[in-house]
Amino acid sequence: MRRYWLFTLLTITTIIGCQDTRSRRAIRLEDYKAEARAVVKAISVADVLDSKGDLVLVDVREKEELDRYGVIPGSVHVPRGVLEFYIDPASSMHLDVFASQKRVVFLCETGGRSLLAAKVAIDMGVKNPFLLAGGFKAWTEEGGPVEKTEEDAKQ
Repeated sequence: MRRYWLFTLLTITTIIGCQDTRSRRAIRLEDYKAEARAVVKAISVADVLDSKGDLVLVDVREKEELDRYGVIPGSVHVPRGVLEFYIDPASSMHLDVFASQKRVVFLCETGGRSLLAAKVAIDMGVKNPFLLAGGFKAWTEEGGPVEKTEEDAKQ
């Protein structure tokens, strides 16, 4: 009799769990980006260049992009794919910049990945996340300084 009740309980739990999963609607990328745009604040290249050290730039591009195009001097590289591990204070990969009082300005090539990165930062409790409007492309077009990576300099 015990086995019957255990089996019944397990079956009911499985059915309820499966129904819950099927009832959730998948979110499209454009919907997620719209949600992010509603809460993420952008900062211009000019404002970053005029800042007085009260911000940190976090570059979420991939290493190959850094090697190809260079980096903004003083920026911190955190690939988008592992961002959550660097933000979470309980993670062994945590970076203190995410717990600081400084403005954390995310950037990528043109702004898509950094928009999502800033949204994740908001969701994970980062106090002052921003998006660099136009990304690295806007930075270079507006004359922001760029330096080569060590890998790029070797070539």
